[in-house]
Amino acid sequence: MKKVFYHIFFLLVCHSASWAQPAPPGTSSLLDGYVQEGLRNNLTLKQEGYEIRRVAESLVQAKALFYPRVAFNPTYSLAAGGRRLQFPVGDLLNPVYGTLNKLTGQDRFPTNIANVNEQLAPNNFHDTKVSMQYALYNTDLQYNYLIQKSLLSAQQARQRVVENEIRYSIQTAYYQYLQTLDARRIFDNARNTLRELVRLNEKLVSNNVATKEVVTQARYELSKIDQQLVTADKNQATARAYFNFLLNRDLTAPVAIDSTLARTTPLGEDALPNLQQAAVQSRQELTQLGQSLKAAQLAIKLNEANAMIPNLYVGGNAGFQGFGYTFSNQGYALLQLGLQWDLFKGYEKRSKIQQAKIQAESVQNRINEVERQIQLQVLQAYYELDAANQSLTATQAGLTNAEQTFRIIDSKYRNGQALLIELLRVQNDRLTAQLQQSLAREEVLAKRAALDRVTAVPQPTP
Repeated sequence: MKKVFYHIFFLLVCHSASWAQPAPPGTSSLLDGYVQEGLRNNLTLKQEGYEIRRVAESLVQAKALFYPRVAFNPTYSLAAGGRRLQFPVGDLLNPVYGTLNKLTGQDRFPTNIANVNEQLAPNNFHDTKVSMQYALYNTDLQYNYLIQKSLLSAQQARQRVVENEIRYSIQTAYYQYLQTLDARRIFDNARNTLRELVRLNEKLVSNNVATKEVVTQARYELSKIDQQLVTADKNQATARAYFNFLLNRDLTAPVAIDSTLARTTPLGEDALPNLQQAAVQSRQELTQLGQSLKAAQLAIKLNEANAMIPNLYVGGNAGFQGFGYTFSNQGYALLQLGLQWDLFKGYEKRSKIQQAKIQAESVQNRINEVERQIQLQVLQAYYELDAANQSLTATQAGLTNAEQTFRIIDSKYRNGQALLIELLRVQNDRLTAQLQQSLAREEVLAKRAALDRVTAVPQPTP
């Protein structure tokens, strides 16, 4: 089988040798270099990188909650009007003190005490302080940090999923571009053959061996090839533009041909179980779901801890407080130790625990479903690749027969033993066989890339 693959890629390799370039350092092939360039420059992947950075900052914020919070909180109040505190202290005490002075014969007690009439809203009052808060034990902070770590890991796994999709898109776009080059080469060869046929028929007509319709018929076939060449050029330009788009390059940038594509080898008959197992272990979708399951399990523990364990905190204030910014005899300090424990909240916490368990069960069920889907995807990709390999072998046999038939009929026609219509028919058959082989070759490469995509296991680039 390996010799067959070498043979069917021989024409493409020989034709593309003039464009072939060495692989960049650190890559196994030119296509690998393009894939790495696409992963570096792709805008979708850059967007995923921004999302990872955003989630990472959420983790930093969750970690910051473990540290004490210190704040400087000065306030200054001006007030006018509003409620007042009125108390007739003077009216009550002044007569009493006056009587006491008469009885003692001395002015020992004041008799001019004013009634109290104070504004409740403080005017010209300041509170300049430094506040500190610190959670000695808080289950919300602990589990929130662990949940954020799981979410970050899930986001990183999602980025690798996107990388796998981009890698597949770049590879298939590259194979499609190669197929357009091959089609262009096939049409060029067919055009050269028909041009030679036109010249041969013109000589036959000039020598009165054939009539003029053989020339016009050959020219008509040549015009059809010219039309197909225009379409082939359009397809080639479109395929190159799409490939450069995936690499975030100039759409008209040249694309080099990777000569190492001839090194494809078919898979063994017993490879399917190993590929399915490797896919289940390597697919980042399962890693992403696994981290989501871990976050859901942590949410269960968080709600269970909230229902059973109190939160303990310490806080304090230190600063100055009083009327006017004098700071004289205005200093104060306050230290607090607190505990928060919700003893009953109408079964809300029990409901939250049950809700978190349902979420975890849902994610676990999704994991089981995705595992089955991955195994099915690998099986389908495996048999599609196997069918593409068999189709390629069949097209090679068909091309060999078409080439031999064309040579026989061409020789007969030159010796006057075959009609022009027979030669044109076998020429079209050969052209069709060449195009079918080119498409089958591109199909094998695309199906191999699809198998690599569903297994998410880096395979040697064909």
